[in-house]
Amino acid sequence: MNLSIRKISLLLCLFIGLQTLHAQTPQNWFLLDQQKDGYPGVSVDKAYQDLLKNRKSQTVIVAIIDSGVDYLHEDLKDNMWVNPGEVPNNGKDDDGNGYIDDIHGWNFIGGAGGANVSSDTYESTRLYVKYKPVYENADPKKLSKKAKKEYEVWLKVKEEVESNRSETEGQLTMLNNAMGMMVGAFGQLEVYFEGKEFTKENVEKIEPGDNQNLSIGKAIAIQAFESGEEFESVAQMKNMAMEQIAEGLKYLQSTIKAGYNTDFDPRHIVGDNYADATERYYGNSDAEGPDALHGTHVAGIVGAVRNNAVGMDGIANNVKIMSVRAVPDGDERDKDVANAIRYAVDNGASVINMSFGKGFSWNKQIVDEAVRYAEKNDVLLVHAAGNSAQDNDEAANFPNKYYEKRGWFSPKMAKNWLEIGALSPNQGENAAAGFSNYGKKNVDIFAPGVQIYATTPDNGYQNLQGTSMASPAVAGVAAVLRSYYPELTAVQVKDIIMSTATPIKTKVIKPGTKELVDFTELSVTGGYINTYEAVKKAQTVKGKKKSGKGGAAPSGATKTEKVVRP
Repeated sequence: MNLSIRKISLLLCLFIGLQTLHAQTPQNWFLLDQQKDGYPGVSVDKAYQDLLKNRKSQTVIVAIIDSGVDYLHEDLKDNMWVNPGEVPNNGKDDDGNGYIDDIHGWNFIGGAGGANVSSDTYESTRLYVKYKPVYENADPKKLSKKAKKEYEVWLKVKEEVESNRSETEGQLTMLNNAMGMMVGAFGQLEVYFEGKEFTKENVEKIEPGDNQNLSIGKAIAIQAFESGEEFESVAQMKNMAMEQIAEGLKYLQSTIKAGYNTDFDPRHIVGDNYADATERYYGNSDAEGPDALHGTHVAGIVGAVRNNAVGMDGIANNVKIMSVRAVPDGDERDKDVANAIRYAVDNGASVINMSFGKGFSWNKQIVDEAVRYAEKNDVLLVHAAGNSAQDNDEAANFPNKYYEKRGWFSPKMAKNWLEIGALSPNQGENAAAGFSNYGKKNVDIFAPGVQIYATTPDNGYQNLQGTSMASPAVAGVAAVLRSYYPELTAVQVKDIIMSTATPIKTKVIKPGTKELVDFTELSVTGGYINTYEAVKKAQTVKGKKKSGKGGAAPSGATKTEKVVRP
């Protein structure tokens, strides 16, 4: 096999490998129990059947800070949060919370006229633009202590933006070439298998001779079959491969057009004073936005209607989903994240899911203040660890639980924060998802994050993977605990989830490497979430929640700060 064939076959595996991983895995594996069903899911079905069957629950609001949620989806609409104090589409702020017509949530990356930010730059690009005129020709020996810290950031973002932009352009060229080669390769396979059964054994019998397209097709087909999927035809394999490559092309094109484009800045659409980090009241009421794929999938994992014989079941059975749009195609902005957290807290959320992250932070302090606000109001924050197969103990990942600025006696980190890694449905050494970030100190627990079947816009359903899917699995479990045991505080719920993690005692492959390590090297708990065990423990824990403070608000309840406008 020559180099070009090897590159193309490996590239194909990159895109279809996760899609076909463990092909016989049940669609609902993330809900199942290891001992009862043979899959390391969150064990929520078992908890409902054995422990919660006759127990009453309270409605819990879970805020999804994300790209937006399709609130009309057949499997979500009955579980969407509806603001009881707001009259739909009358152009008035009926409940006085500062946000007009916020029926299902709010959109902090939209403009007052109804326009929306779809794509945005990466945070490294924004910092590159900010610091370039200041430090491009600076003499580091003459800089103040504060300026030297900024200069160090400048050097890092300069390296990332300039090298990654060039690398991405090369990847786009390669992928475009790969698509052309694959069209030819699959075309030759279709000719070869006309009238023949399309099996791995028959593929291995191909003798391509000088036919390079057939040689490439043979290599691709063998790789695809070895991933565990059974294909009925060449056309089926071709369609799957082309769909995945099209998604890859879309991602790379967006990265070049927006992510690392130093001339791109869509913030004018929002119309806020971006320099004012304390500004709260901007955006619009379009809590779905132009591309709600990610947020709708996340929402389904938490709260798709259970036992309705439609689509799939979410984890929490007495939940309302609040959509707070703050995450574009690109990096979220700290100002928007901080305001999204505050909005969710003020409007009754008990749990906030945050399936996003980045390597740099523009204004960590403003996010920290919002995290403190959530902690003060007894709201649990659940955050995805990231998909770069990196050690979060060594590499920066924002937002995070550590406070940047603190007094002598103030806490070092948030107590109401859970950081989540991604688990695969596989047993043994492949238990950790190969893409998942990890950290012995900074990733708390793992949860199902591979081949997760959940809701997508326009009444769709799809398998997606990422720590973005693992985080709402934990948020959903937290919602179950806060619903059935409303006297528990956010910190108690966190402690129960962590203390009842199912340990993984076999050595596993450290993501991004071939090294075998103990699972305790990948997370604080050394295990994955288990609803059944968490509920058992919750039954024995005396709640510390003060009456009327935070968490498990009645359906539609709104807890709002007094709105003061200029």
